[in-house]
Amino acid sequence: MEELLQYVWKHKIFPLRELMTVDGRTLEVFKPGLQNRDAGPDFIGAIVKIDGVKWVGDVELHIRTSDWFKHHHDIDRKYDNIILHVAIEVDTPLRYPNGEEIPQFQLPIPDYVMKNSETLLRSDYSPKCKLVVGELPKIIIHSWMSSLLVERLEMRMNQVMERLEALNKDWEATLFATIARNFGFGKNGAAFEQWASTIPMSAVGKHRDNLFQIEAIFFGQAGLLENDKRKKTEEHSDYYLRLQKEYNYLRQKFSLTPIDPKLWKFFRLRPQNFPYIRIAQLAMLYHKGNLNLSRLINAHSIEDIRDLLKTQVSDFWRVHYSFTNEESSENDKCLSESSMDLIIINSVVPVLFSYGRYKGDEALTSKAVDLWEGVKPENNRIIRDWADAGVVCENAADTQSLIHLTHNYCEKSDCFRCRLGSEYIKRTPNFLYEDESD
Repeated sequence: MEELLQYVWKHKIFPLRELMTVDGRTLEVFKPGLQNRDAGPDFIGAIVKIDGVKWVGDVELHIRTSDWFKHHHDIDRKYDNIILHVAIEVDTPLRYPNGEEIPQFQLPIPDYVMKNSETLLRSDYSPKCKLVVGELPKIIIHSWMSSLLVERLEMRMNQVMERLEALNKDWEATLFATIARNFGFGKNGAAFEQWASTIPMSAVGKHRDNLFQIEAIFFGQAGLLENDKRKKTEEHSDYYLRLQKEYNYLRQKFSLTPIDPKLWKFFRLRPQNFPYIRIAQLAMLYHKGNLNLSRLINAHSIEDIRDLLKTQVSDFWRVHYSFTNEESSENDKCLSESSMDLIIINSVVPVLFSYGRYKGDEALTSKAVDLWEGVKPENNRIIRDWADAGVVCENAADTQSLIHLTHNYCEKSDCFRCRLGSEYIKRTPNFLYEDESD
């Protein structure tokens, strides 16, 4: 309820009459203030006039005035700058430390606002605003999606920068770890990132020309060359045994420590998505020198980047999905175009954007955004749900906006902060039938 009261105050949904404090003084609200989601007053920097006197400061809101004492604001010095207390029910006076009375304003929540918020918050639809969002003005939807895109980029950049710090500010290692995480395609993403962080890029770089040695380090660091007591020795391929021998040598040379192989998930994965295949593809990309930041920066188009991401696997993996001797039908096991686009969306763009910010290169950050806008829309459950609601995406920038909206607002039932939910909640019940041309 208090969150709804904050919403009413923030959007100045006031009674259609002259506003008065509870002690009968006239009240004008010029600025409700900036909502504060940290410790301290609910709104900071508000501007009001009380009996013609202008006040600038903080505003605190409660369901009942007596909640002020329940929350111990009376002994918290952060609340000494309150210029106005707002409550649905004013049941007690409030005073500053010097004994003067704090002005109070009784603010009811309109019935239609209550009803609209309940409609959204209790909705079983996905998204919750499915029945109304298609009727909102398109300019509001597009403006909100643009803001969400900025939020999404900032969030992705923060993730990249945290990874950069963890990897000793090595941009090539950060690129590799970011792309490797995407090769997990959800289920094995965390395992791939942890694996990638153990790969000594400077050491591997000395063996870039030797695909077999790269595979030995990659599979060895994944813990996939550890002796599996569940398998008989003869079930392992000769290729496995040779990789194991090579890795044991390189492990000693570079003091390597593999990750726990139990981190890898295979349940309900298609063989094409087995970690074995994804690691083999990454090994080939690294061997070809395509996982290189400068080459991505200098790529002129989406097609250039797709060319860099095109990969096959070594001969053994063309006819295998695991290390056993059992062969499969021959298959190059290339990345599909949709998989490459997901890597561009979720890895290449965030790294290029982050690197551009890091270097102060506005052209590179703009290029990163252009890449999102140049990739066709993603096709997943979230995007299909929004399409059913009438919000159709034109490119990956749009889909990233809606994915961000779903995970960070809809799934948290945070309709008050969502511009679409906010627009619906504050309108009168017949707003869908009003002539927008008026």
